[in-house]
Amino acid sequence: MDRTNTPRRRGRPRGFDPDEAVATAQQLFHARGYDAVSVADLTEALGINPPSFYAAFGNKPGLYARVLERYADTGALPLAELLRPDRPVAVCLLALLEEAARRYAADPAAAGCVVVEGTRCSDPKARAAALVFNLAAEAAIRQYVAARYPADAERVTDFVSTTMFGLSAKARNGHSLDQLLATARLAGLSLAQALPD
Repeated sequence: MDRTNTPRRRGRPRGFDPDEAVATAQQLFHARGYDAVSVADLTEALGINPPSFYAAFGNKPGLYARVLERYADTGALPLAELLRPDRPVAVCLLALLEEAARRYAADPAAAGCVVVEGTRCSDPKARAAALVFNLAAEAAIRQYVAARYPADAERVTDFVSTTMFGLSAKARNGHSLDQLLATARLAGLSLAQALPD
């Protein structure tokens, strides 16, 4: 049978799975950064045409918002497990920074934090979506510190957040896990001094 004159099917492929598509998009955004991924890159990676892309996700920021939700559910730092009320605050914050370093360096092709890096992108909607997750994490850290050190909660949260941003940036620039952990541990010494138990 001659297929040269067979019209192409329109729409999404029969096997299109939106959850798999979000996972694929997450890999792209994480590896390249939001700004460097085009809709053409996404449609090619997902195996769909632009109209199907827009029908499924609305637009690129819409897909990115879905990526952030998936990341929060599957890849984000487990704050509730790390920030334990039965351990010294400085010890738990060090554990948080060390775990961030490990995750940020885990995949050299997609280093850093997809949320942190998203807060620096040029698209206002995507940046705002990333900031929601970033501010929620900061609020959880602030609340944890404030339970025992209310007067220090703001500055300690700023310090931890700034350190995490630096770890993400350095991971994306090729710093090794050992380098990132050394930075996290140096920050841990400052935290132990600031929050004596």
